[in-house]
Amino acid sequence: MDKALIPEGVKRCPLPVFALWMLFLFAVIAWGIYAGLTVLIKGLNVTGLNNYFGFGLYITVDLAIIALGAGAFFSGFMYYGLSRFFPKLKELHKIINLAVIVGFCCYTGALLVLLLEIGQPLRGWFGYWHANVHSMLTEVIFCISCYAIVLVIEFVPIILENRKLDAVKSLHVFGHNLHEIMALFAMTGTFLSFFHQGSLGGVPGVMFGRPFAYRTGFFIWPWTFFLFTLSAMACGPAFTALICRTIEKVSNKTLVDRSVYDLIAKITGSLLLIYLVLKTLDTLYWALDTAPGFGLKLSDFYREPYGMWLLFAELGVCGVIPVLLLLTPKTRSSNGLLFLGFFLNCAGIVINRFAMTVEALAIPVMPFDQWAVYIPTWAEWAPCVAMLAYGAVIVSLSYRYLPIFPREKELNP
Repeated sequence: MDKALIPEGVKRCPLPVFALWMLFLFAVIAWGIYAGLTVLIKGLNVTGLNNYFGFGLYITVDLAIIALGAGAFFSGFMYYGLSRFFPKLKELHKIINLAVIVGFCCYTGALLVLLLEIGQPLRGWFGYWHANVHSMLTEVIFCISCYAIVLVIEFVPIILENRKLDAVKSLHVFGHNLHEIMALFAMTGTFLSFFHQGSLGGVPGVMFGRPFAYRTGFFIWPWTFFLFTLSAMACGPAFTALICRTIEKVSNKTLVDRSVYDLIAKITGSLLLIYLVLKTLDTLYWALDTAPGFGLKLSDFYREPYGMWLLFAELGVCGVIPVLLLLTPKTRSSNGLLFLGFFLNCAGIVINRFAMTVEALAIPVMPFDQWAVYIPTWAEWAPCVAMLAYGAVIVSLSYRYLPIFPREKELNP
């Protein structure tokens, strides 16, 4: 039965090996569910959150995973929207299915973790029914929810390409018709993602009482609105490429042409370079103008464990280095350096999301306040790790039973 579901002409690992892998992932998910129930039953006091840190690991992981999942909307935008003007972008067809699946895992996983972040998930519907039209979070709630639905719609035709499902004529016709109008959903997803990625950055940017995160900006939008969107565009496709390479290593197969990785490296490297320049200018303006306007100096914002090393790691190690690795032809030709560049690109965005949430809350804003340190507990780590295991389950099942790589049979005769 299992062999009949596997795409025709390709090989997969024996079912017992796959079953053991899935059993391990489900055990991790069960651990996360237990931790989540513990939080919901006993309250947020079992976490590291307190009066200083209303945001913590949950929101950091949410913001990071949503940025990393941006490969779905940006890859779709490039393939469906720009490839007619730039024919080389048609190469993304070879990895677009994986981008959709990774985006689906990231967004649905982030929504699951968000149930714990809001503290009282039974009141989660308040954000929709009693929407605060003056809050950027309202726009985030609606756009993320709508885009998650778009990703479900984009995932459906991929599922219907399964051998058994495709053999059913009505499902075959339905899936084919969905493919024909997929450009419409891709463009809709681009619109939704642009605004919610930006608003996730706009939220810390408008917090006047938090000088570390506060930014001036363009009309009603702080600079962080545009920086968050640009950084997500720079790291999303890189994360998809990392997932693809991981699958290749585990399966010992070649799944996409090397030209696809080269194309993604050029695109993400160029975007990261633009982001790095703008982020550096933003940081300098904040340090030399905005912060002094509050009567503060740069050293007031960096103390251990949240020292200046975080800024150096974000802009230097995970900014300048990946730009050089991804845009230099010689280093890009080396697989090791290429994927190191992709990894550092993604790591830098994760550090940025941490700095704009946890680090911003650690800094005292009142004379009687002191520096606070946030240490997440197991009840926070477990759901976040379980969310990663959930994504691994979806990707594993998709790779085993769905033809997500059009060139797999040709590249592995």
